Amino acid sequence: MADRPASDASEAYGTPAHTPLQLDDVSPLPAPTPSYLNPGPSLSSTPRDSYGTANDYGTPTNSTPFLAQQVASPQTNSPSSSHEAITEKPTYDQRARTPVYKTPGDGGASAASASSSASASTPSSPAGATSGGDGSRITMDNGQQFVYRNAFGGNWVYNPKDPFNNGARPNSWTPPLNTSWTWGKDQVYGVNLGGLFVLEPFISPSLFQKYPGTVDEWTLSEAMAADTAGGGLQGQLEDHYNTFITEQDLAQIAGAGLNWIRVPIPFWAIETWEGEPFLAKVCWKYMLRLIGWARKYGLRIYLDLHTVPGSQNGYNHSGRLGQINFMNGIMGLANAQRTLDYIRIITEFISQPEYRDVVVAFGIVNEALVNTIGQDQMTSFYLQAHNMIRSITGTGAGNGPYITVHDGFIGVSNWAGFLPGSDRIILDTHPYFAFSGQANNAPLIPDDGLGEPGGVWPKQACSSWGGSINASQSAFGVTIAGEYSNAINDCGTYVNGVGNGPKFAGDCTPFINWQSWNATFKQGLLDFATASMDATQNCRGRRAARARARSQRARPRRAVAARDAVEPRRRGDGRAADVHAHEHDLDAAPAHVQPDATVSVPDGWFDAKDTAGAMTEVQGCSYPNAWDSKGVVAPTAACGAGGGAGAATAAAAAGAVTAGP
Repeated sequence: MADRPASDASEAYGTPAHTPLQLDDVSPLPAPTPSYLNPGPSLSSTPRDSYGTANDYGTPTNSTPFLAQQVASPQTNSPSSSHEAITEKPTYDQRARTPVYKTPGDGGASAASASSSASASTPSSPAGATSGGDGSRITMDNGQQFVYRNAFGGNWVYNPKDPFNNGARPNSWTPPLNTSWTWGKDQVYGVNLGGLFVLEPFISPSLFQKYPGTVDEWTLSEAMAADTAGGGLQGQLEDHYNTFITEQDLAQIAGAGLNWIRVPIPFWAIETWEGEPFLAKVCWKYMLRLIGWARKYGLRIYLDLHTVPGSQNGYNHSGRLGQINFMNGIMGLANAQRTLDYIRIITEFISQPEYRDVVVAFGIVNEALVNTIGQDQMTSFYLQAHNMIRSITGTGAGNGPYITVHDGFIGVSNWAGFLPGSDRIILDTHPYFAFSGQANNAPLIPDDGLGEPGGVWPKQACSSWGGSINASQSAFGVTIAGEYSNAINDCGTYVNGVGNGPKFAGDCTPFINWQSWNATFKQGLLDFATASMDATQNCRGRRAARARARSQRARPRRAVAARDAVEPRRRGDGRAADVHAHEHDLDAAPAHVQPDATVSVPDGWFDAKDTAGAMTEVQGCSYPNAWDSKGVVAPTAACGAGGGAGAATAAAAAGAVTAGP
């Protein structure tokens, strides 16, 4: 990072058309001061290539070259609603699209201990109160009680006769869920719920330690499934889903002054295909329960599709460690088309009026490794996804979630001017020092230069991330840090993946033994955390960029020509039809909700006009392994009924979504 040039951003910022929500009475922030961009010599950030052994495609040497670049303001045209790969195919049975609403419980049934009245009370109110603030007593579905502690003016709301009430707020500085969120005025203070629905070795090490040799959720799922005496796959994972994060955790998140949660989910929340060992369709119901808790405590959700078929980065948190077969290689296009189906299904669900004020942002692919896949290829995919999503939701504030895309480890500056005219897109970056691959042995105890502990790290956070994120708020639009960590090094179990030790040059013991941390060490961590939050929000007292929106009536550009790839699966009539089913009474409301007759329960599908089928394999065709296709040559002969029809489908779709080499 020492050789990174300073920001060349000018004194005046322009704001791209896809930056939402006007603030016409606020002037732009000044450009970042170049003196901030002066990082130390040993903190080069790289993507998570330290997760296990390096994949076959290599990894970039610099994940976050946070160099701001001034880019001309995009031109405006009218947005396209086309989505060529998601059209004109067989219709669904409406009943088969209905989501699960039962409260999770043992064996997938409704929790026997769920209270039909969801009773809660405050010290000064009778039992059955439907809202409360600091000091109120809450009874959970399992009958256990806790006292809600919130010294920041937050209040919870839960009324079983009005189950979709969005009147809660986590604190006095955050608007209630039923009030618009304004980027540039309201500020995100969030936390990730990583490891809940997507298992990662360093977040849930005990699950992996039980089965030596497991390195990712693929191998862990295989091992758990074989261990029927130990509960099998479903028994063990449902226990994890049910206990890893509880309602009380969300109450404490609100009570700590936070207002957002980021929730990573896997594609197998919807379904798996033959040969994939993941537990299919089970964590969806726990996700619904989590959304209900977030609603109760006024927390907004950034829902993140953390895994996609074929793996988008080859890291263990993509589901399978190893190859990248999403938008890359012979099966890249087929996996991308399947991913679009899952994005579509999730969009249809969270865009319903009952959910769109809670699930406010949707990350459509987590941490795609752009240096392997190609930026043009990812831009092509993002365009296709954008057009599909907005054809479902419509455009403009309030119409479906913000679409979030990750910087792909190439730095936020490289996405300036992205898809001009697109509707409500957020750029996400994940700044870490722990995954830099460096020794990072500078201590936290010394004076940070301002009379506080923290050593070089608070300044390092500001100088490494502040200027570039500040500049991106203008050159791109809304830019957030969807992940960051208070870890300055890679000390800890499985941080670099199973079987890989830390690169930290010193003794990890003081970092791991948190019970022995003294007040000075804790203050150093706090100062680093504060600087990190400042840096990811412009390094200016945690204030968000005040972006002024332009017209959103513009047409995103179309990107890249077709490349050779195996034909995508043809549209079928049954692949997405049962995504929300899975052995449950689909017409039931949640067990903990007893709505009045006037309460409308959503059916899980926002756009009734969206009746296209989903991708499925062409009957009679043989496909390479979608997760292990490196070196496989694409077939030249047509296959399946109709022969050349499949090839025609591939050619038609490839104009919009193209795979890397």
